[in-house]
Formats: sequence, C-alpha cells, structure tokens
Amino acid sequence: MSNYRTTTISDVAQAAGVSIRTVSRVLNKSPKVAAASRARVEKTIKQLDFRPSSRARALASGRSSLIGVVQDDPNAHVIGEFQRGIVDVCASLGYELVVHPAQFGAATLSADIENFAIRSRIDGLIILPPISEVASIPLTLSRLNVPAVGIAAVRVPGYAGALISEERAAAALLADHLVALGHRRIAIITGPLSFYSANEREQGFRGALEGHGIALPHRYVAEGDYGFATGYARACALLDLDEPPTAIFASNDITAAAAIKAAYERGLAVPGQVSIAGFDDSDIASIISPALTTIRRP
Repeated sequence: MSNYRTTTISDVAQAAGVSIRTVSRVLNKSPKVAAASRARVEKTIKQLDFRPSSRARALASGRSSLIGVVQDDPNAHVIGEFQRGIVDVCASLGYELVVHPAQFGAATLSADIENFAIRSRIDGLIILPPISEVASIPLTLSRLNVPAVGIAAVRVPGYAGALISEERAAAALLADHLVALGHRRIAIITGPLSFYSANEREQGFRGALEGHGIALPHRYVAEGDYGFATGYARACALLDLDEPPTAIFASNDITAAAAIKAAYERGLAVPGQVSIAGFDDSDIASIISPALTTIRRP
C-alpha cells in the first residue's frame, strides 16, 4: 500500500515559520504580506512541491474554477470542435470543463439544468444549441445568478452574453454557389424544423434561390434530423423522383455524407451528375471522397 502523502498548507506554514493565513495570502497574491515573508513562503512552496487543493481554494474563494457546458447534440464531430475550443481557453486560464448532457424537449429540462448548476457549483455556463434555444433556460440561470453564454442561430433573450452563428447568410452563400454552377433543380434536406438552426438555413437558402428566380418546390424540400440514417432516406427519396434534383443542400455534413452514399448506390457521379453540399466543415468533409463542398463554421 502506498504511503504517499500530499503536502498541505499547514506543512508549508510550519516550514516557513509563518501562519496558515500568510501562506493563503501569498497563494491568493494578496498585497498584505511583507516582501521577506512572501519570498520565504514562495521558496518553501517550491521546495516542498506544494500544490494547493482546487477544492480548498474554491471553498475559500467561493469560486469553483469550473465552467459548465450543456449540450444535447449526437453529432460528435460538431460537439468535439466546440469542446476543444472551450477547453483550450479554459486550460490557459486555470479552469476545468464540466460537460452536462441534457435532453431537448424534456419537460424537466429547466429543472435539470438548475440542479446541475447548483450541484456542481460551476462559475459559469456555456449553453450549446439546441438547448440554448429554450427560452426558460436563461431566465432560470439569471434567477440563480449564474453567468451564462448562449450559442445559437438567432438571438435568444435573457442571456448576458451570446454567440450568434449567421446561418441564414451562410446558407444563402451556398445557394448562390450552386446557382453559379448552373443548377436550377435544387433540393434541400433540412435539419429538424423545430430547431432555429434548421429554420435559418432553410430560409436563407430558399430566399437566395428566390432572388435568382428559382423556386424551391415542396417536392424538393425534405425534413431530416441531422442524422445519417434519416439523411440517407431523404436523399434516396429525392434522387428517385421522376425529375430528381441536380444539386442537394444537405443541412449538415453527416446528412451530406448520407446523400453521397445514396447517389453512389444509384450510379450517379458526384459532382459530375449531382452536386451535394453540406454545412459545418467538420472532419467528415475531408475524410469522404470526393471531398465535400461545405460551409465552414470556425
């Protein structure tokens, strides 16, 4: 059995010949410590390889040094990019990341996030879509005095800070690109239309096509769920029409990959006979062949 014992703040105080309060003040960079005492404590900390307990410091300061992320997105390619970006910043500032899965549409969603915020004592929350779109969430967090940033395709009232992804404008750019390639029979596989992101992409795409004098008929609009299986089924239905589209905007990269599979199974060359584009520029875009035309979201 190991006899490993962690050095405590009491050990540092005793070795340096000062009080525990003085060591604590040095750790917290308080100016209320004489220069000689500070130098002695810092030297002792280094000699004893003392590493302050984050839990103890949290109790003393009232801060946990934890940032929470609330998400409900099965797309690991997108979630992974979000989390890597957040972790990079958290690590540089001495914060840890706590990820909390939630269920969009659940009757207990607000209560679940409230319990998480209280239980984990997080210093702040980042709410990812589609959870960020639920209006009761920022109100709940405001009542708890928990700082929160919402990430969404439109501004959701109640967040102290927000990161808005201009997905309507991005989808319009993609429509312009497909029209510039000469396509006129253009279809879209949307995400779940209960999500702001899916609506913004569909509306931006439709509006841009109408600006070019191109209609988006009902038969060329298929609602998906951002998943592979549903995307594949919707792409098959579109490509099996008597007059199939020559271009498909799949509202995320997973759906686009599914549409490429459907085209391949029908002997259709991509992009020679049908153009397929996605959204997100996840790692899927460069993994599949041919490489996917997609909207890059940094």
